[in-house]
Amino acid sequence: MTARVFVVTGSNKGVGFAAVKALCQKVGGNDLVYLTARSVERGAEAVKQLESDGLKPRFHQLDIEDQASIDAFAQYLKKEHGGLDVLVNNAAIAYKAAATEPFGEQAENTIRVNYFATQALCKALFPLLRSHARVMNVCSCVGHLPKVPGEQLRNKLSSDTTTAGDIDALMREFVTAAKNGSHTDLGWQNSAYGVSKVGLSALSRVQQKELDADTTREDMILNHCHPGYVDTDMTSHKGIFSPEKGCVALVFGAMIPKGAAGPRGQFIWHDTSVVDWVQGPLPHPGY
Repeated sequence: MTARVFVVTGSNKGVGFAAVKALCQKVGGNDLVYLTARSVERGAEAVKQLESDGLKPRFHQLDIEDQASIDAFAQYLKKEHGGLDVLVNNAAIAYKAAATEPFGEQAENTIRVNYFATQALCKALFPLLRSHARVMNVCSCVGHLPKVPGEQLRNKLSSDTTTAGDIDALMREFVTAAKNGSHTDLGWQNSAYGVSKVGLSALSRVQQKELDADTTREDMILNHCHPGYVDTDMTSHKGIFSPEKGCVALVFGAMIPKGAAGPRGQFIWHDTSVVDWVQGPLPHPGY
């Protein structure tokens, strides 16, 4: 059997690290799980920690904000493995509640990383996906569509005719509005992180349609998920879930069996249940 290649972005710590560990424990002996990180030093240390547990992840440097880094990783995967089987888009940033940067600056940076940089990585790696590939975009309950106050925005984000370009434009419009203080007047929530994850969830639905339309490969499934309120640096360790519990949905999406009917293009809750991203309700809005 051909070895499968798994990639988890932003995985030197937190939920991403837990996902790499869980995947290493689940996959076959020939399969390869890549832990990636911006810092070679931190990534190598994370790999060493997993190796001490008897696991064998591989490491590759990856900064999703750096197109050269993305391109180098894509070229490496193509040369070394000829393709990719599983991609978990976990890398993201979030400003703390006490952050002093102007909201417009927070919005620009958060949308750039969580939405546009993730999209850039997808554009580079999706051509490498093989038949039966699985993709999981790590989103959030704060990116649940009903949390967007504006009805017109909700309708646009969820329309069957909405394209990736349409969502790109909405994300740019939010950043512009955040800088001049008019974002809530336009119907956006007052959370740069929340909007970034709304955008990524909306993009996930479009991406599944694009994968479905690809006649050169079969059975490619992409979902987006809420890992829960996890005890990590991102939550200032206020989360109630361990990273091991927080990675359950990520691993579930990565391991959907070949030929499964679904879930496909769905919003997956941390307990692996499917949630209606457009209408809800959420099983629990707080975690």
